[in-house]
Amino acid sequence: MKSFASDNYAGVVPEVMEVLRHTNDSHARSYGADNYTKVTTDLFRDIFGSNCDVYFVFNGTGANVLSISSATQTFNSVLCSETSHIYCDESSAPETITGCRFFPLPADENGKVTPEVVMDRLIRKGDVHYAQSKLLSITQTTEYGTIYTPSEIRKLADLAHNNGLFLHMDGSRFFNAAASLSCSLAEISSMAGVDILSLGGTKAGMMFGEAVVVFNDKLKEHIAFKHKQVMQLASKTRFISAQFAAMLNNETWRKYALHANKMARMLAEVLSEFSEVKITKPVQANAIFAEIPREWYEPLQEHFPFYVWKDSTHEVRLMCSWDTEEQDIHQFAGAIRNLNNKMLR
Repeated sequence: MKSFASDNYAGVVPEVMEVLRHTNDSHARSYGADNYTKVTTDLFRDIFGSNCDVYFVFNGTGANVLSISSATQTFNSVLCSETSHIYCDESSAPETITGCRFFPLPADENGKVTPEVVMDRLIRKGDVHYAQSKLLSITQTTEYGTIYTPSEIRKLADLAHNNGLFLHMDGSRFFNAAASLSCSLAEISSMAGVDILSLGGTKAGMMFGEAVVVFNDKLKEHIAFKHKQVMQLASKTRFISAQFAAMLNNETWRKYALHANKMARMLAEVLSEFSEVKITKPVQANAIFAEIPREWYEPLQEHFPFYVWKDSTHEVRLMCSWDTEEQDIHQFAGAIRNLNNKMLR
């Protein structure tokens, strides 16, 4: 059974599965001192810029915690969207580990934070009674599946830097954004002023693992120690780094991200044929947000799991993955038609 709940539900792309098998053939040095990790790190530098450093971690929460902790002290605050994953969906892990206060910013109708909203929160600098803002975090793609353009990122980066803040990007679906924009990975990160990137691999088709990519030299001094401190230093790092090599070589990531994005557009087109469905957000990557009748929830979820995003308005989130197929979409549409027919009887 295929799912529209999350791209985390999907399996592993063939290229990653093959490299894992190959990586398992022999012994290798531990804790990132292996040749697989060296080669992958060089590949990151070829793609993002020769000055970047890379740290491989187990999961997205770990990537975000490591990124945030490298840029902050316990008396600092983090500015982020009110819908952001680090604020809404990582329990209290970021606050507990970093000791920082998180200030949620109002997002616009497409889930983005704007320079004007950020500027309104840059207050009480130097006031010992107030948690000092040090990091602005944005998500690419946003929690509504929309995309920050390079110029939008640059404006936020310039604002952050001019006010003594770092810019962090939570890139759990970063590959989908780059594929949608038809741009390079660097164009929406290092070249746009991002200081540190949490780069997602699992949702893109890896078995497990994410990466923290550091562009700002000021964040490099202690991050290796933070990597260990936040329990994200894998003894067998090669099984994470080799997966990234498989994704980055020949832009394997782009092939699968383009497919997932295409399936989302197709699903949105099919849903638009039903008068009972209202698409609520622009479909720019691999997510569709739509309001559907409440009575559809259970019968549809029996065969096609999905998440209810906002129950008060019956808004649901439908995610397409690297392995979503056209027949999955047609079957979903068929299930909706069957529901309509039953309601008309």
